[in-house]
Amino acid sequence: MIRIVEADNFILKREEAEPYEQEREIVLDILERVRRHGDEALRAFTRRFDGAELEDFRIPAAAFAAAYQQVTPAFVDALRDAIRNIRRYHEAQRRQSYLLTDEEGTTLGQLVRPLQRVGVYVPGGTAAYPSTVLMNVIPAQVAGVPEIVVVTPPGKEGNVHPGILVALQELGISEAYRLGGAQAIGALAYGTESIRPVDKIVGPGNIYVALAKQAVFGKVGIESIAGPSDILVIADDTADPEYVAADLLSQAEHGELSQAILVTPSRRLAEQTAAALERQLAVLPRRQITEVSIRDRGAIVLTRDLQEAMAVANRVAPEHLELLVSEPDDWIGRIVNAGAIFVGMYSTEPVGDYYCGSNHVLPTEGTARFSSPLNVDDFMKKTSLIRYSKQALLTHGQKIIALAEAEGLQAHANAVRIRLQKEGDR
Repeated sequence: MIRIVEADNFILKREEAEPYEQEREIVLDILERVRRHGDEALRAFTRRFDGAELEDFRIPAAAFAAAYQQVTPAFVDALRDAIRNIRRYHEAQRRQSYLLTDEEGTTLGQLVRPLQRVGVYVPGGTAAYPSTVLMNVIPAQVAGVPEIVVVTPPGKEGNVHPGILVALQELGISEAYRLGGAQAIGALAYGTESIRPVDKIVGPGNIYVALAKQAVFGKVGIESIAGPSDILVIADDTADPEYVAADLLSQAEHGELSQAILVTPSRRLAEQTAAALERQLAVLPRRQITEVSIRDRGAIVLTRDLQEAMAVANRVAPEHLELLVSEPDDWIGRIVNAGAIFVGMYSTEPVGDYYCGSNHVLPTEGTARFSSPLNVDDFMKKTSLIRYSKQALLTHGQKIIALAEAEGLQAHANAVRIRLQKEGDR
């Protein structure tokens, strides 16, 4: 079922960039209607796409309390532990403002401040992703964002999954709306009668949500356009093929376009993993989706050695990379492109998805070559601070004039020259 190929013959199966012209036209129409008609458009689209009749989009306070009766104590306990872990990890990322002063009295610095209002999109409807709430809200809170608003699609009865509500309550988020799709992105970007606009929108969604985020970028900030999930496992003869197969399937079950790749110098491990995939896949509830992913986009790549395996991994630039080798610490430094590196047999990818503390919002589709996981910096902005002294301007003014004149910008040069002339006469 899964293809086994030599490294020299390995062609990465990533979907060619789809134009999505039809979907884009739909999204642009939705956004324009929301921009023009506000809440009226939101109600119409919620009725059309979610099957829910809503007058008020805000999730009522009573729903949060009731949600605790619909989840297990074990879920709440695990959620609280995950929150502590995620918060601790992100608190280490906080930056401080700084000032630099030289002997001429010039002060240069950077003011680091949180964004004022951030919108978080949490997928919902038939599925529920409380972990998305944690991974997007907590770094914003650590950054000090004073206003965090969450949108999530309602079910046909206008309800939101209780797991999402409990996660919001545990984080102290009360401004949350029963809204999904491109119309929710439009509401966050442009504002409506009942929802104030935000400065930045984060969070995953379907193709309509992704295209909507892309369309409103510039009006607001976004963190990324997320593609299908992927995993690459580097393993040697010491790896357990059952572990390898399970980890590959953990990402393949996300969707038919997800990509799961094993890279190994061991043919024995390759064959045993392929067999383990067949066995484990047979009992998975999401077998149909997962099987398509493994068949069409999965691969086992045979390399000459681990050094070549590292080169393949860096070319793929995976979202998740697992190192299941005998001495993993010796190889971490060889990995240049990866969203997250999971080291050793017990660091299975779901540990990062849910619990250990690192953020699971990671660069997909090879963008780990130039992108980073969602982090506290995504919710901060930096302002340069310049206090140039009289002494510094008199000393360096002519150099500034020379640079401005070289670019043909006389007004720039004159802004300095006038000061030099006046100060020189004093």
